Amino acid sequence: MAILFSNSPDLSHIKALALDLDGTLLRPDNTMGELTVNTLKACREQGLHLIVCTGRSPEASEKYRAAIGATGPMVVFNGVEVADVDAHGRRSGVVYTSLLRFDVIDFCVDIARKTGVYFQVYFPETNGGEGRAEKRPIAERGGAEWDMYARHTGSPPVVADIKRALAAASRVVAEPGKAGCIKGMFLADPAKLNEIRPLLSERFGDTVYITKTLDTFLEIMATGVSKGAGLALALDRLSLAGEHVLAFGDEESDLSMFGAAGFSAAPANAKDRVKAAARVVVETNAEEGVARFLERAILCAKRSSAAFPHRV
Repeated sequence: MAILFSNSPDLSHIKALALDLDGTLLRPDNTMGELTVNTLKACREQGLHLIVCTGRSPEASEKYRAAIGATGPMVVFNGVEVADVDAHGRRSGVVYTSLLRFDVIDFCVDIARKTGVYFQVYFPETNGGEGRAEKRPIAERGGAEWDMYARHTGSPPVVADIKRALAAASRVVAEPGKAGCIKGMFLADPAKLNEIRPLLSERFGDTVYITKTLDTFLEIMATGVSKGAGLALALDRLSLAGEHVLAFGDEESDLSMFGAAGFSAAPANAKDRVKAAARVVVETNAEEGVARFLERAILCAKRSSAAFPHRV
């Protein structure tokens, strides 16, 4: 792990930025600072592709994508979905890399009901049912966790019986590869999540992907799904190699994205494991560390190159 504040590596080969939102681009109050917005717009104007890579839904990430003017392939739901997005937020070319089996969600609901831990699930629109056309999650109750998630994402969950929704979804004739759920999520204190995680691992082994996206968010997705896999799909659409990508992230779910990118950076507020995996550690998200690093390592270098085009 290296902390980089003044010296900058040569990133002249970078053609795309893979950008996590929560804890990385977004400040602790979930806003995107003016410095971040302006810096990312400047990077885009210099020809860099901006690829939002987030655990959020398309709806919950749209205002941030729009703020920086990112277009092209975006990675949402931690890699379950990759879609091309235009300047107006219209999405096309949606790819579901893999959906989570209904029996996994059924087991999660049993755990939630037995322990009282809050749980919610996202369904694709093709499965039909309450709230799914807007890609809003379904939860079985309201309360503090429901309120926190709604405030955090701007996507209030629909309150409904998840098992009933599963039964309805299983009766729908889905397109090939579209039968299943996007992801499930437990929201609880870290100690409680640490108790639930081994239950899932013991039952399903490596047939599911389990990851922390925040200290209080434990997400369950199909095996093969990750931000790294989603980023690889996005790069394929752009005809770019991983070596040309600079990835930023702060959580466990961002580690696979680091593996798919040629260069990686984590803010100082990131988890220790993530900082250890990153090539550099920059200032915190509260200090808009991503923007400060990009100014030093990308924009200053490009301005210098433009001012002295023949300098070797």
